[in-house]
Amino acid sequence: MCLAVPGKVVDKFETNGIQMGKMDFDGITKNICLAYIPDIQIGEYAIVHVGFAIEKLDEKSALETLEVFRNMGFLEEELGLSEVETVQ
Repeated sequence: MCLAVPGKVVDKFETNGIQMGKMDFDGITKNICLAYIPDIQIGEYAIVHVGFAIEKLDEKSALETLEVFRNMGFLEEELGLSEVETVQ
């Protein structure tokens, strides 16, 4: 299954001229391409699909969705825990 997962931007940086960000998905972090929503700021949430942030999302909706995904066991499966680092 391939879901779009909400995450919070915790850092922004540029790689090879492309806007990137470190995003927190309920304690799991990944580097994500922010090219489609370059105006997103640290602390804001976005829906992420296959490594790309595709749409901003309000915090309430993001947290509710993350809770549902966590309760269903989808977060670890969708984010591939073997490929990610966790928030310290």
